Amino acid sequence: MTSTLLLCFPHAGAGPSFFVPWRSLAPAGLEVAPVALPGREQRLGEPPFEQVADVVADVLPWIRERAAAHRGVALFGHALGAVLAFEVAGRLAAEGGPTPCGLFVSGSAGPASRPGPVATGLPDAEFLDLVAHAEGYRRPAFDNPALREALLPVLRADIGMHERYRPAPRRRLDVPITAIRGSHDQVIGTERLTEWRDHTSADFRCACLPGGHMYLLDFPAALLGLIDGRLHHTITPAR
Repeated sequence: MTSTLLLCFPHAGAGPSFFVPWRSLAPAGLEVAPVALPGREQRLGEPPFEQVADVVADVLPWIRERAAAHRGVALFGHALGAVLAFEVAGRLAAEGGPTPCGLFVSGSAGPASRPGPVATGLPDAEFLDLVAHAEGYRRPAFDNPALREALLPVLRADIGMHERYRPAPRRRLDVPITAIRGSHDQVIGTERLTEWRDHTSADFRCACLPGGHMYLLDFPAALLGLIDGRLHHTITPAR
């Protein structure tokens, strides 16, 4: 039990393979564990979830099983993934643990903020344009008609889940939170990022890395180094 498990929650439409390259980039003592959600990759045959609460209930048993072999558990999520990581952290802390030693929320305003203009119900082309504008990033896979047909239902489900999400009232998490954005992010500014301060009674920090909203595509090693450094300042044994 010498390593910390870093659970990684994907942004809307993404799958666990997004985080696989991180495994070779992670500092010693930090084990990257991508979270697999229904509707994509190894869970392609399962319908995607429409509610954040369903995601939380689905992943908790897997997390507890994986966590048993590690000295601590931390959570990372980008955009929609930040909301998922936050809700999972809340359930873990409230229901017997393991209490996370760190929550890293990236490219996201606080959980009470709406994610942006409503995209649900728009025709495909308008939907993809709005999502691309909101993210500041156009997904290359959607330029391929066959891939777009396969991937669009999952992206729509994830965007809809994010739009419907409303955080339940709860006490502040006794978990250190680090909120991260790209320095040129046109979607999430520093003011919106600091909304996360209101959701922890433990240590809070904001951090900035080079790049736009999807900075983590270009600077994963720097991000993992930041996470590792923060954990060395805040880590406590899982309980």
